Amino acid sequence: MSKKKYYGFGFDPQDSVNHFYVIIPDSKNEEVEVYERFQWDEAEEQNLSKKDILKFRISRYKWGKISKDVTAEFNGRLKKENKNTGRFLVGATPVEKLMGKELMVLLWGIEDCDPAEIPKAIRNWKGLLPEERWWLYTMTNASTGQINDHGRGWRMALRYALCENPVTYTSEQLTLDGFSEDNDEY
Repeated sequence: MSKKKYYGFGFDPQDSVNHFYVIIPDSKNEEVEVYERFQWDEAEEQNLSKKDILKFRISRYKWGKISKDVTAEFNGRLKKENKNTGRFLVGATPVEKLMGKELMVLLWGIEDCDPAEIPKAIRNWKGLLPEERWWLYTMTNASTGQINDHGRGWRMALRYALCENPVTYTSEQLTLDGFSEDNDEY
């Protein structure tokens, strides 16, 4: 039995060729791009084609504010599954399709936010189960998943959910069931 070969963050083209492709340009002035792809050529260097869907562009500044947390989140799960860990490199990095959907939820949530709100968005994003992120991706992608759909519908809702959702409790306020007797906030 041959060992599986994983690319980037958990992407195995033998399981499914559907994946996300994060392109980080050499220039720090250029934006990071995220594509959804449905093809993989084992024999060649990967080149974008008309079939690849540009899902998102983000400034290098905002990307720099999330990339370490996203890497840690994904690698923690890959380690538990005994898979190779990944890292985002200048150039292109494939991301397994479900992890790519989770990444898109965070990206859509922070696209129009003040960069000062990004740490809060990351905490709220990490507070969601992967299955919850997949559901949010599905709902958002169905109605406002195109490159120019920012600032409306589910994308706006993600911004509010991740960036505007206050984290106001302290660990002392929480009880075993997640609620405080003094405070009804979770």
